Amino acid sequence: MDKKQVTLIVVSGSDIASTNQADELLKMHDWNRIDNVEGVPAYSLDNVRMWWMKGGVLWEDHLDQRWELATGEKVVEAIFPSRHFAASGKPSLTIHPIGTPHVEVESDLEYGGAVHFCPPPNPRISSWFQHLKTKSTDNELVEGFDISLEVTHHGPIINCPSLFIETGSTEATWPHLGAARVLAEVISEGLGLSENKENLRTWEEHLDKGKPVMITLGGGHYAPRGNLVASVDGSWLGHMLASYALPFEQDEDGNAVRGGAWEKSIIASIESTKIAFPGCEIVASMDKKSFRGWQRQAVREFMQELNIPLIRSKDYIAMISDGK
Repeated sequence: MDKKQVTLIVVSGSDIASTNQADELLKMHDWNRIDNVEGVPAYSLDNVRMWWMKGGVLWEDHLDQRWELATGEKVVEAIFPSRHFAASGKPSLTIHPIGTPHVEVESDLEYGGAVHFCPPPNPRISSWFQHLKTKSTDNELVEGFDISLEVTHHGPIINCPSLFIETGSTEATWPHLGAARVLAEVISEGLGLSENKENLRTWEEHLDKGKPVMITLGGGHYAPRGNLVASVDGSWLGHMLASYALPFEQDEDGNAVRGGAWEKSIIASIESTKIAFPGCEIVASMDKKSFRGWQRQAVREFMQELNIPLIRSKDYIAMISDGK
């Protein structure tokens, strides 16, 4: 008999931004309190499960496998309500995939993850980002909050498509109940728990096979290229690698050292994006201004070797607008 497939919402019990989102979700629907899993509270609603961990989750590895072992249910995606920290302190609502594909040694894994590893990016990222922007426009609950994607970063280690959905950016805004309400509504509507399901479906191979999915290379932490692409209806966004996730070394001839962390980061991102979007066509967009000439040339040559088209963001937008 096939195992029941479920979506797992993982709550960080020590994170007020996470628990507030979870509390809002519990108030929205008639959840069933089920037996504790690994000694901590768990809830069930349709094909969605909520697992309330005691502390933070960046080092809570293999949660999908642990849930399956404890319950017999197969986790097909994970959603992590969370807080977001930024030195700017500006109030923000963010969504991002996770992973540390550029990290070379375990001692550098400051916020969880694994060396040269990134979980599959959740295919819902683009549609939820669009929905979050729409819900936040002229909404007094989140007045003054910026809406943004973030690039791929931090742990935990997990093998199913995953995303973090966050309230930022300081202790002053993490408890914000309006932000928690809006993000909880995005989760609820995005997972089909509420009536509003328009344009919030996830990738389905039998419907979407052959469609282009974009990964982005270079740029800052707040993914300007990803924000542009994800704002367009019909877009599918995979991993987004900031410039810091592509660490180059230069040889004595002035060329990029091959086989280094930048190549491994790209390969890990492509392979896990393929897992998240079975049957897709991977395309990539590079922020040219983020790289020196020898770095740009190395990326172009490497993507050519991988047979991954390197295109402009506006060309991708044109592709999906034409229905290709």
